[in-house]
Amino acid sequence: MLDVIDFLETLGQDAQLRYASRDEVGFALAGAEMEPALQVAILSKNGLELQALLGQRPFCCLINPAKPEEEQEECDGNCKEGEEKKRDEERREKRDGD
Repeated sequence: MLDVIDFLETLGQDAQLRYASRDEVGFALAGAEMEPALQVAILSKNGLELQALLGQRPFCCLINPAKPEEEQEECDGNCKEGEEKKRDEERREKRDGD
């Protein structure tokens, strides 16, 4: 798999190779030691097939920002599991009671 990643890295860094014709990319692939199916996926510019052959799945990450009125305090690594949650609940109760 490293040969495939190395080749793709080279392909992305070399402007001439990046925009090369299919034949030129095929010539560069001839020197790489990788499975023929991977070479076909690269030559056909089939990203989904390449991901499948490499065992990669689509990845999605969503990060929700904290609400502006709530102060966020992070654990410094010394708190026990659940302790941080308990502190947050106490703060909410205190705030709602005021």
